[in-house]
Amino acid sequence: MLHPKILVPVDFSKLSEHALKAANVFARQFEGTVTPFHAYIPVTDLDGFYYVGSGITPHEKYTEIEKVLHERLKEIAEKLIHSDLLTAPLLDVGNPARAIIHASHKFDLVIMSTHGRTGFSRFVMGSVTEKVLRMCKKPMITVTDASDLADMTSLLVTTDFSENSFKVFPFANSIAEGTGGSIDLVHIVSDEQFFDATAAEKTAEKRRKDIEELADIHFRNIRKRVEPRVALGNRAPYVEIEQLAHDKGYHLVFMSSVGRTGIEYLMMGSTASHVVRRVKNAVFTINPHGISPEKARKLHYQYRDM
Repeated sequence: MLHPKILVPVDFSKLSEHALKAANVFARQFEGTVTPFHAYIPVTDLDGFYYVGSGITPHEKYTEIEKVLHERLKEIAEKLIHSDLLTAPLLDVGNPARAIIHASHKFDLVIMSTHGRTGFSRFVMGSVTEKVLRMCKKPMITVTDASDLADMTSLLVTTDFSENSFKVFPFANSIAEGTGGSIDLVHIVSDEQFFDATAAEKTAEKRRKDIEELADIHFRNIRKRVEPRVALGNRAPYVEIEQLAHDKGYHLVFMSSVGRTGIEYLMMGSTASHVVRRVKNAVFTINPHGISPEKARKLHYQYRDM
């Protein structure tokens, strides 16, 4: 994944600064660029933009507001992003989630915090992040204040054996190649999904063979660094993934935002959305509706040959 253009939404909270730090790590590793971004709605920001310490009220001229916001955005980014990686900040006026999604069309990757100024619990995802995760058609990395990309050599890739879940594989493959990292390719079989434990065990046994074949096909160029396995548990898949991510401290967890359940992602009830809400690890997600099977295959071979 060489030379990615990275968009980082910033709302001037301490939490959103973690996204800039993560973007700096990612851009340095893959020779990319980082563009900080902020969207605002002046008529509803009745707090007078206190969050940038400007003292400007919504009654001031928009040009003055934008000047202050631009300078503050530039100031924060310059503290956290290496100068060789940083591009000029972008501002937009309008609904933040919609503005981020619109701006993302010109970028390769969006990195943002799971919470912003309104966040109060890691179990309640910030509303802007939730909307972007649902609708953005570009790859995303979501981070928390405890996320640590480090050298990105410890990766968890999850799959439910749906075509949707396979679309994240080229990106995981590319990052593992670029960092020399290793991948745990994991499928969760939960007792919850079956009438009894015996049925779950039979399915798990079959899937153990299937996941080996999946690794051979999709990760053949780094096969020796990929550990495929099936995890059998008695809790919901997202809980099992959360526990696994916690226990092994992966630098990145890879998931499709839409799995076998398809339309469920629109209600943010998917396994991916639960995982993003709950884990402290950085999570790399793909909206499979934003990438065709042909494009995913091309990316796989493109990244493999780099």
